Amino acid sequence: MLKSKDGDFFVSDWLRNRNTIEFLGIWEEIHNPNFNYGEFAIIKSQAGLNSYKISVKEWVKKTNAIGIMSKAGRYGGTYAHKDIAFEFGMWISPKFKLLLIKEFERLKAEEQKQLGWNAKREL
Repeated sequence: MLKSKDGDFFVSDWLRNRNTIEFLGIWEEIHNPNFNYGEFAIIKSQAGLNSYKISVKEWVKKTNAIGIMSKAGRYGGTYAHKDIAFEFGMWISPKFKLLLIKEFERLKAEEQKQLGWNAKREL
């Protein structure tokens, strides 16, 4: 995602954002029974400060996170669950965010057509 976007965007910059940390914490709360809430609270309290920076590896090590990971080496990189990847994509591209919203709306409208649901008829 980063290679396709113009400008200097880094995952570590995204992780500095308090809203990102809150999103990741909620995602982990839902999906990860081994999530370290104590470390999460410390990270959350520091997130957003100019002096604060955390890497993906540090996030995973401190919180036992499973939704995002970083690998070194030839096939290395940062990998994330699709929910987290969508959140990151929306952070680096407002156009992507808008397209995602429009696609969701289109799919929901299509679903309603297939179900034949009508508010007037049901009420």
